Formats: sequence, structure tokens, C-alpha cells
Amino acid sequence: MKKDSQYDLNIAKLADKTHHFAFELDRAFFEQFDQQLIPDGTVHADVTLHKTDRLLTLDFDIKGTVRQVCDRSLDDYDQEIDTQEQLLVRYGDREVELDDNVLQITADTQTLPLAQHLFDYIGLALPMKKLHPRFQNEPDEDPDSATKLIFTTRQDGDSDGDDDGDDDIDPRWNALRNLN
Repeated sequence: MKKDSQYDLNIAKLADKTHHFAFELDRAFFEQFDQQLIPDGTVHADVTLHKTDRLLTLDFDIKGTVRQVCDRSLDDYDQEIDTQEQLLVRYGDREVELDDNVLQITADTQTLPLAQHLFDYIGLALPMKKLHPRFQNEPDEDPDSATKLIFTTRQDGDSDGDDDGDDDIDPRWNALRNLN
């Protein structure tokens, strides 16, 4: 990803109070990342930053649409995105990601880059199964279809029950059956 200060927050100059930021994410934003998950989109992200002397709390409200490829038909379609996320940033002796939504930065950190977090939150809001809207209202497959027999090695003349015939079994295994 290229370094882009448009999505960086200059936290050094902010007072200890609540601040609001708005970001418009479009094709240029998504092209910064070397990925094929989201080729294009029109997304609006509202970020509320509550700054104290020990902690930064960032609340993300992300809404819009992103371009996706249907898993079934390979047609392009617009997927609605509506997600809320929270990122906690605390001050410490070194910069480290403590958890998925908890960062630690040093006291002399001037800017907080948000581009990767915005992209990750949008990616997490996408459904696992990407279906074009014309397929989304179709009922799922019959629940019994998952249990249908597709392949068997049994011959047509074999019975469905347990095979008690010892003719096909190696005699070495018969000796093991008698052990308890």
C-alpha cells in the first residue's frame, strides 16, 4: 500500500475531547492496496475520535457499496456495506498491535494511519458467500440433499446390512476379533 496522508489523523495537534472525521472511499482508495477482494466502491466512513491523555477511542461507522463478483455466476454486482467498529489506541513504550482492535503507540507518535483499518473493516463486513441479488432470494438447497449418496463401492448384489461374511477378510484380522 502507498503512503497516503489523506487517511492519516494528526493526533499530536488534537485536544483531549471528541473529534469527528469523515472519509469518502472510492476506486482510488481501493487501488492503493495490492488486492483483488474489493476492486471498486463508494463508501462513506464517519470516524468519531474520543481522545484522553491515556487512550484514543475511535468509533467507525461505515456505509456504502462495494463492487463484488458473484460466486455463482461471476457477474459483477454492488454489495451493500453497513458496519460499526471500534479501535482502541493506548500509549505505551513501543508501537505494537495488541489485538485486532487494540493498538499501542508511543507518546511521541504524531499521526495515526487509518487506511488499512478502514479497508480491513470493509473487508470484514463482506459476506462469505458473495451472491448477486438475483440469487439471494432463492431458497437454500434441500437439507436432505447433503445426505444423498453420491458414490458407493458396494456391488449391486451386496446387502445393505453389516457384512458378516468372513470370506473376504484376511485370516490375520479374524484372530484379532477374538481379542477383548
